[in-house]
Amino acid sequence: MRRLRAYAVRLMMIWLLVVATTSAPAAGAEARRPAPTFENVAYGPHERNVLDLWQAPSDRPTPLLIFIHGGGFVNGDKKGVRGNPELKHCLEQGVSFASINYRFRDSAPIQDILRDAARAVQFIRSKASDWNIDRERIASYGGSAGAGTSLWLAFHDDLADPKSDDPVLRESSRLRAAGSLNGQVSYDLRDWEGVVGHKFQRSESELLSFYGFASEADMTSPAGDRTMKDCSMLGLISADDPAVAVACSLPADDPQNRGDFVHHPKHSIAIAERCKQMNVPCLLVLHADEPDRVSQSAKVVAYLLEKLGKTDTSPASK
Repeated sequence: MRRLRAYAVRLMMIWLLVVATTSAPAAGAEARRPAPTFENVAYGPHERNVLDLWQAPSDRPTPLLIFIHGGGFVNGDKKGVRGNPELKHCLEQGVSFASINYRFRDSAPIQDILRDAARAVQFIRSKASDWNIDRERIASYGGSAGAGTSLWLAFHDDLADPKSDDPVLRESSRLRAAGSLNGQVSYDLRDWEGVVGHKFQRSESELLSFYGFASEADMTSPAGDRTMKDCSMLGLISADDPAVAVACSLPADDPQNRGDFVHHPKHSIAIAERCKQMNVPCLLVLHADEPDRVSQSAKVVAYLLEKLGKTDTSPASK
């Protein structure tokens, strides 16, 4: 019996050692994640109009890279980026970092969700002096919905309203650069089938609800047409737009399901081709060039940091 008890104790000690050694790296990794300088800062009236910001230490105003999460405009959260190695890399390069939430489709139509992201950019510019941000060097990137939103910010005309009673809306919404990971060509959904070359399976009610149209008559009206066209990244590209990087980790096969269709590389290729036509600088990274999504993300962020220019934080510069 004593031998059995001693054996059980040894087993328990071994189990505790295994637990300690396997959980320590996770705890250590969590501890190594930089905490936001400012967390859950409200940039607008909705409960999801909040952002986190990490300040890069510098005596000079720093560039800023904004992360916009994906999730089909129905889920996702700004906290998802916290384990991303690019966050720490940006801070080490003297580039501050932000991550935003935005309303979902059950609360707002796509055209208003996109303007949530624009308002976040404008809000950060309004806080530039307080947060030591260089207001002229702001870029954004993200995956899927965050990718398309970043491209929309890059290509849309400035939404600044100098006459607005809201000081945030007087600020510029324009970016220095933008990055897209497995993003879409347009949020005018009428563009998709022509770009991908396959029929997209969706119901008429889904199309109406995407924009908040009450009826098909609203959708087909001149105002409805303007609303949808204003959501088209492809249609908004002009020669004065900033540099973009577009990447897709999916192979160029025929789409087998909705996910394949929504993230097909032809979305990214069409953006790159239009950018070339308009002389807008564009880095295109496809599965054939770099199949690994993590490596693609690193390439996109490196391109954005090049466009932003890092801040010299060495002692000699202070």
